Amino acid sequence: MGGNTIVVAVKGVILHKGKVLIVKRALDDYRGGTWECPGGKIDFGEDLEVALIREIEEEVGLAVTVDKILFATTFNTEPTRQVVILTYLCRSESQTVVLSEEHSEYLWAMKEQLKEMLVPEIVADFEKNEVLDLEGLL
Repeated sequence: MGGNTIVVAVKGVILHKGKVLIVKRALDDYRGGTWECPGGKIDFGEDLEVALIREIEEEVGLAVTVDKILFATTFNTEPTRQVVILTYLCRSESQTVVLSEEHSEYLWAMKEQLKEMLVPEIVADFEKNEVLDLEGLL
């Protein structure tokens, strides 16, 4: 039976005109109602940045360019399931968001809003890795 699982996910801190896009998970979802950055799991054999561009397109309808990796983190979602998350800085020329069914709301957030709305674990990661000090972030 079972065994241990490692899942690798990619997330995008999407910067547009000094703001970062955050999305709220639909209520019927795992961790429903919480705010996060867009992204998702990579498919087997998939390039990391290709996966990130695909996931962002699927979730919020934006075509982004990937700038650089910001940080990596890992945690267990259950005793036998570990998630590794790679967070990248992305840029978007557009701010027109089209949400998928995974999320119920979106916000182009300024630094203070990010601190208030994202879950504490993400804010801690952002602070530790100086994401909130990014050039151009309002």
